[in-house]
Amino acid sequence: MEKIELKDAFAEFKNQKNIDRPTMMGVLEDVFRTQITKTYGSADNFDIIINIDKGDCEIYWNREVVEEVEDPNTQIALSELEDDDYEIGETFAKKIELKDFGRRGILNIRQNLQGRIMDIEKANLYNKYVGKIGEIFTGEVYQTWAKEVLILDEDGNELRLPKSEQIPGEHFKKNDTVRAIIKSVEMKNNTTPYIVLSRVTPDFLEKLFEQEVPEIYDGLITIKKVVRVPGERAKVAVESYDERIDPIGACIGVKGSRIIGIVRELRNENIDVLQWTNNTQLLIQRALSPAKISSIILGGEEDKIKVYMLPDEVKKGIGKGGCNIRLAGMLVGKEIEVWRELPEIDDDDAEEDVLLSEFSNEIEGWIIEKLQGIGCDTAKSVLALSAADIAKRADLEDETVEEILEILRSEFEDEE
Repeated sequence: MEKIELKDAFAEFKNQKNIDRPTMMGVLEDVFRTQITKTYGSADNFDIIINIDKGDCEIYWNREVVEEVEDPNTQIALSELEDDDYEIGETFAKKIELKDFGRRGILNIRQNLQGRIMDIEKANLYNKYVGKIGEIFTGEVYQTWAKEVLILDEDGNELRLPKSEQIPGEHFKKNDTVRAIIKSVEMKNNTTPYIVLSRVTPDFLEKLFEQEVPEIYDGLITIKKVVRVPGERAKVAVESYDERIDPIGACIGVKGSRIIGIVRELRNENIDVLQWTNNTQLLIQRALSPAKISSIILGGEEDKIKVYMLPDEVKKGIGKGGCNIRLAGMLVGKEIEVWRELPEIDDDDAEEDVLLSEFSNEIEGWIIEKLQGIGCDTAKSVLALSAADIAKRADLEDETVEEILEILRSEFEDEE
């Protein structure tokens, strides 16, 4: 029975993938030497012959033939030998059977062997996926929980897609096929490697473009930078090293044939493809398109960029929930503020609106700056928005917004 169990352990070890023969031999010998040391006190004078193919091993205990034994582990008395052919000083080799280790010893060998197998499996899995960080992985959903999704690869290894790495609004069910980028691989407390996938990183979008656009894969077009608000909008800045290739047209494809698959993969995330330039002002203009910019002031307070637009262009420049202006800022690496540039008007019309700066005695300066930051620098531009929209975009308390609106309304009521 012990031998059969040991053969099973051998077979289990032998069938593991990516384990070379020298490693197998070394691990098996080490396991047996460890048990020999526990049983006999030392393994220095033992020979271990392992036959992986047959799934067994031979162990020989070598002792010097002496007249009087001083160390039972390394010596044996001539009088103990039944074979008369031995002489003093020669080496006597006795074959050790597995049963000599006892059932507990055999169990220890099996458990140690299985433990070493698991360690090798973990190391191989870790090395396999560490080398694939940043690559796209496609797998099948095995189980879903509130905080993460469990996905299996073709070998049954577990990968995790946390809720924080899922596009907002995504819902997966068992057997769904999922594409994501391998974000990280961690070893925690000697457990199985914790492999994290992500669908929200800019790298995932970049890899999708590499798959869909041959010119990017071949290096004719380079993606210079990708910024995203997952599930809402993304901006991809590209550059071509071949003047004959239109980088934007190549990424979008004929009638959007190339980009449509990426958009669907990202739950209809709006993707703006623009041509990269080292000219910051030109890059901002391209990033905020189709909004038309009147002027741009670089630097200034806290190194912010001020962009001036006519009132009709502000909404297009800022985008839904401020998403467009935020992505443009991420693209150039600085915060961008949108300021309304009032068109030239007659004196009679000028009295119809009032700059927010005129309310500095009634509205605190930091609140005025918040409102100006969302493109509202006149009283009527604020009153044109709903209270909820102002609170969300300017990050103000509802009570504060109501007070502001009351002050601004009273200005026009007094005029009337």
